[in-house]
Amino acid sequence: MRVLVLNAGSSSLKHALIDDERVLDEGTERWSASETGGRHDAAVGDVVAALASAPDAVGHRVVHGGARFSAPARVDAAVIGAIRALSPLAPLHNPAAAAGIEAVQSALPDVPQVACFDTAFHHTLPPAATTYALPADWRERWELRRYGFHGLNVEWCTRQVRARRLVVCHLGSGCSVTAVRDGRSVDTTMGWTPLEGVPMATRAGSIDPGILLRAASELPAPELDEALNRDAGLLALAPAHPDLRALFDAAADGEPQARLAADVFVHHVAAAVAAMTASLGGLDALVFTAGVGENSALVRDEVTARVRHLGDDVEVLTIPAGEERLVASQTVALLWP
Repeated sequence: MRVLVLNAGSSSLKHALIDDERVLDEGTERWSASETGGRHDAAVGDVVAALASAPDAVGHRVVHGGARFSAPARVDAAVIGAIRALSPLAPLHNPAAAAGIEAVQSALPDVPQVACFDTAFHHTLPPAATTYALPADWRERWELRRYGFHGLNVEWCTRQVRARRLVVCHLGSGCSVTAVRDGRSVDTTMGWTPLEGVPMATRAGSIDPGILLRAASELPAPELDEALNRDAGLLALAPAHPDLRALFDAAADGEPQARLAADVFVHHVAAAVAAMTASLGGLDALVFTAGVGENSALVRDEVTARVRHLGDDVEVLTIPAGEERLVASQTVALLWP
């Protein structure tokens, strides 16, 4: 079965046409993580228009599935509505995914679509890892819990490695570090939204909540939301280097702002790796994946050097991101079991 996979990220649109795990065609359109407005819609339209013939199905990577989606779902109006309803928790991704689904509906109305969720893999997290120490009425009213993200790629990486205790560092525009034991997610750095965890391209990661209280006393909520999602992170530390590859190249050359941003990033990623081993009871393999994880030797080398105390026999691997192949596999399994 020929499956067109669309992966709308915060600063890119990847597409792949896959037939029985064979990639027939693929491509990526990238733009600055600080750019906003309409880029995903236009890119999805270009991909669909360029198809020589209609695929048998379209599979979408969707970042946030909330508590409802613990497995892939065939797209209908209710599923699109649920994805859009979760947009406040993933504002860089869910609106783009929903727009992509609707663009395909217009261009290929007779082709079935499947939504595959990054949060689904993390439904195995134990209560100790998912529960926030907050009042019960807050947790119930707003469905507050750690959901975790990047699960599609983490699951893909897990399938490529024979290791009982595995830490996967998904380092791209969005970043997370996940502990996997016996193929199941047991801890991860991202939380209720993709804002939590290590610093990212335009997101600060975990910060003192007191900072947010102070900022909220002077800034309106939309402005604060924009700042946390689009104006923070490595971009805030090194605004002259909005492209992550250029940032880490500049850091390797000793440019002061870029070097500080790299040091902050490496510090937090290494600390997250060490923290994940507490949930695993040790470490057998450490995986780097996604744009920065795959392409920045500086980040891999410096993170690895900081966690060498965890054991010299830890296998360190670089695995190309494979969300598209996993989405295609899940799409076929749901539509043609």
